[in-house]
Amino acid sequence: MKIAPTRWVKSSYTSAEGGNCVEWSPSTAEVTGIVPVRDSKDPEGPVLTFSSPSFAEFIAGVKTDAFSG
Repeated sequence: MKIAPTRWVKSSYTSAEGGNCVEWSPSTAEVTGIVPVRDSKDPEGPVLTFSSPSFAEFIAGVKTDAFSG
């Protein structure tokens, strides 16, 4: 599926120095139910896609530190 997001939003963990540069497109997610995610340092590179429920579960896990070793 070709995705043409209208707006990319950087993660709140992205620093001004360029670390952890992850972007997602909430407007695309609202329209399609698919959440595109990319590396903002490589905007022409690959885009990962997740279903909205899977992405929400991932974000909830990150917020509760569920993925730490």
